[in-house]
Amino acid sequence: MRRVVSPGPEATLAFGAALAPLLFEGAVVLLSGDLGAGKTCFAQGVARGLGVEGPVQSPTFVLVMEYPEARVPLRHADLYRLDRYEEAAGLGLEERVGYDGAWLIEWSERFPDLWPDDRLELLFRHTPDGGRTIEAVATGSRHTPLLAAFGAEPSGA
Repeated sequence: MRRVVSPGPEATLAFGAALAPLLFEGAVVLLSGDLGAGKTCFAQGVARGLGVEGPVQSPTFVLVMEYPEARVPLRHADLYRLDRYEEAAGLGLEERVGYDGAWLIEWSERFPDLWPDDRLELLFRHTPDGGRTIEAVATGSRHTPLLAAFGAEPSGA
């Protein structure tokens, strides 16, 4: 496990951008934790780091946003509004996650049985001083190198 402290949105964006070059077709990054703790901000950093130029917003209402123009096709899911396993399964996530592009999945903890065993999990939490912590755990041979690189000093932080 690795733990980093993000003093604000700029650092969270930079952490995402720093991870982006390491992502690959089939990468799975699960984003969980406190509401407003930086999951979407991190995803925006990843998207920018992969070359996405347009707006990157949380897909809370559309559930999955796709960015095929990214260096690695990026899929960004937000499961906050879903309550039942059938709703999440109905999105075809079991068939696509881990195979079809690189995936960032917010609120992944709601459906822990959907995700492949080989993945990077990021837990976002508020700190008392107004910052955030991000704890990273990798499972599987493809994602362990991501953990080793996660938390390198972001440029501009």
